[in-house]
Amino acid sequence: MNGSTDIKHLRDLSPQQWKSGAAAWLGWLFDGLDMHIYTLVWTVFVAQLMGLAEDHPDVGTKGSIIQAAFLVGWAVGGWIFGRVGDLLGRGRALTLTILTYALFTGLSFFATEWWHLMLCRFLSALGIGGEWAVGASLLAETWPKNWRPWIAAVLQSAVNVGILAACLAGWLLSASEPRYLFLVGVLPAFLTLWIRKAVPETKEWEQARAGQPIPRAWDLFSPEVRGVTWRVLIICGVSLTAHWAFMFWQAKVVKGLPEVAAMTKPEQANALATALMWIMFGSILGNFIAGGFAKLAGYRKAIFTMFLAYFVAMFLAFHWSWDWQATKIWFFVIGVCQGVFGLFTMCLPPLFPVLLRTTGAGFCYNFGRIVAAAGTVFFGVYQKVPDVRAAMLFAGFLFIPASCIALMLPDPPSEDGMVDPPTD
Repeated sequence: MNGSTDIKHLRDLSPQQWKSGAAAWLGWLFDGLDMHIYTLVWTVFVAQLMGLAEDHPDVGTKGSIIQAAFLVGWAVGGWIFGRVGDLLGRGRALTLTILTYALFTGLSFFATEWWHLMLCRFLSALGIGGEWAVGASLLAETWPKNWRPWIAAVLQSAVNVGILAACLAGWLLSASEPRYLFLVGVLPAFLTLWIRKAVPETKEWEQARAGQPIPRAWDLFSPEVRGVTWRVLIICGVSLTAHWAFMFWQAKVVKGLPEVAAMTKPEQANALATALMWIMFGSILGNFIAGGFAKLAGYRKAIFTMFLAYFVAMFLAFHWSWDWQATKIWFFVIGVCQGVFGLFTMCLPPLFPVLLRTTGAGFCYNFGRIVAAAGTVFFGVYQKVPDVRAAMLFAGFLFIPASCIALMLPDPPSEDGMVDPPTD
């Protein structure tokens, strides 16, 4: 039975639950791969497409606009495919999202103008944004509910592993033209063949679909739901602006360090991949730290604590100047704080009714991408000097209001009696 509290061990899971878990985990892994390929090569690739030097101000401006388009596409995809997930089911929607981001990431290889790349990134982001809500709802409806904090940690770690895979691909292709890295993003397309055949639809969705009409999308703002909707919208909008400001501009922080600036081009590419790897190693650890907090104190207090920690880490990292070795350590600490977003995976979907679940989670979480897109462009225009630490410092302060509003969230239903992590 979906979400049964009788399931205590991994060996008790059904084949259908294992297949759903594998599909969601792999989908998120390739999410991480495709979403961060651009952050590794954007400076060099955009400069090539524009025929300008890498340090030309227009390269930073256009690069931030491309990233903003990606974040907008992420949000729009979350809305579109979130609705598709409620209308057609989780399995069908998951297939469509993965196929979308794989196709258009691969097509980025053929860009000859900067706006070609922007269009491809926007279209690939449609699938990435949709996959978040669909994959999260798929696991929330198939795996035991009292495992949610640990499921969230494992699922979010799939994104981190995908980003590490992007780093590995960047390292392996560091001597090649940056456009070749985008061809790696085609690999997820093969996953859809297995998902469509092997992953069953969730019983919870099928039962809800048979027993009642599907609510309208604007029912998210009905009296019964709008309180949750508005709170989640604000939290996601504020926190993701700060988070993505860091994730996009951290590469420029690294390149601005004297030790890195003195390196050769291949060495600089390796340094950027190394920095991102430190962030991801920290984030993997942070996912389980956040899950542990949620088990002990509940989601609200865990999110509050992790957001405040993210602010402190950003303040300490960018208020003072650090050398390359110290920067890697601070990036690891910031990565640990990013474990907070893993909690959103299992916390947000259950806050909404079943037939508004992927619609609500996709709309609210991805609304933050729209705000973050504006923030990315703002920081790109605002910060003209090579050292972007000041912009990152100010961005970190956004985690303070996000942490306060997190305390106003309700606890997801069926979270009573959360137990220790599953064993095999």
